[in-house]
Amino acid sequence: MPVVDAQPSPFTFDLTSTALIVIDMQRDFLEPGGFGETLGNDVGQLRRTIEPTRALLRAVRAAGMTVIHTREGHKPDLSDCPPAKLARGVPSMRIGDPGPMGRILIQGEYGHDIVDELAPAPGEPVIDKPGKGAFYATGLGELLAHKGIRSLVVTGVTTEVCVHTTVREANDRGFECLVLADCVGSYFPEFQEVGLRMIAAQGGIFGWVATSTAFVSTLPVGVAS
Repeated sequence: MPVVDAQPSPFTFDLTSTALIVIDMQRDFLEPGGFGETLGNDVGQLRRTIEPTRALLRAVRAAGMTVIHTREGHKPDLSDCPPAKLARGVPSMRIGDPGPMGRILIQGEYGHDIVDELAPAPGEPVIDKPGKGAFYATGLGELLAHKGIRSLVVTGVTTEVCVHTTVREANDRGFECLVLADCVGSYFPEFQEVGLRMIAAQGGIFGWVATSTAFVSTLPVGVAS
């Protein structure tokens, strides 16, 4: 089986039982004018993940690996958005309010969808989630069980919130997780650094951390061009 040079130790995986999960690479988080920027964040900190993730997608698709995407957002009537979350952001620019890309973080709106560079390929599942973690109130667990997935290669945003929550949920469910450092991002560089260290701490308390190039180099097709 392939072995990835990772921290805190090499990560071994079986291609047929491993899935790449791309978390919340949405316009509302990554593009100017989106919800992330209205909260006062520098979206450039997240956009640096786009190119390495695009190269990664080319490689894993060529290798025939399962790819799953997630999107955080809510129903148009906001019935699945708790009040504590709804209160985030400046007045008139909160979840559900009109924004430059449609209603902010609302399913079906332009800003809710995944950035063009990382658009799902035909047949790749897209999991819509109302919370931070990809398992909460979604069918992700059932999908992974149906596909016989036991290991997850994790990418997306943000490192300390939706990525961390998903990895912790997956760890509690018995999945082995490899987080690719250059394909996850935070608006805060210090959170990015500490978030990655937390995953691999104590002998891999939540999983492993590696670079996308280290992972791609182990795939049968080699490094993507």
